[in-house]
Amino acid sequence: MSREKTLVLNSKQIGQRINRLAWQLFEQCYEEKEIIIAGIASSGFVIAKKIETVLLSISPMKITLIELCIDKENPLSKPTIKGGSISDLSGKTIVVIDDVSNSGRTLMYGVKFFLEFPVKSVLTLVLVDRDHNRFPVKTNFVGLSLATTMQEHISVELAEGKDAVYLD
Repeated sequence: MSREKTLVLNSKQIGQRINRLAWQLFEQCYEEKEIIIAGIASSGFVIAKKIETVLLSISPMKITLIELCIDKENPLSKPTIKGGSISDLSGKTIVVIDDVSNSGRTLMYGVKFFLEFPVKSVLTLVLVDRDHNRFPVKTNFVGLSLATTMQEHISVELAEGKDAVYLD
């Protein structure tokens, strides 16, 4: 028996939340000359690109966008980086972005990667936070906090102009 999907956020609502998250991030980091935005592959990277677009329109800071690829079958293996260069992270602010935080596990491994460098700070941002934290990672910026059961699933669909978040 398949369950029906319930629309939680439509494309317009996602756009509004992305805009608000970008402004919140700018307000927190307005003194930075550069921030590194690390989107967790693959949906987190799409969200990161959307955040970057808004930040570039409202902020003079330099933004380096990278895609952080974490092997979810073997999360202790070192993540790979696609996109921008991260040769010098000394004193930089890093923003790790994902679409949904279920237990905090993926965010934890994303943050862990950057703790090997002498960064200034590491912030986290998610579109949807389910508040089922089992790992000691705090989400700094949240588009939507959603109370769910462990049996329910959040799916984020990101297709140009047809973005949606569903509960099923």
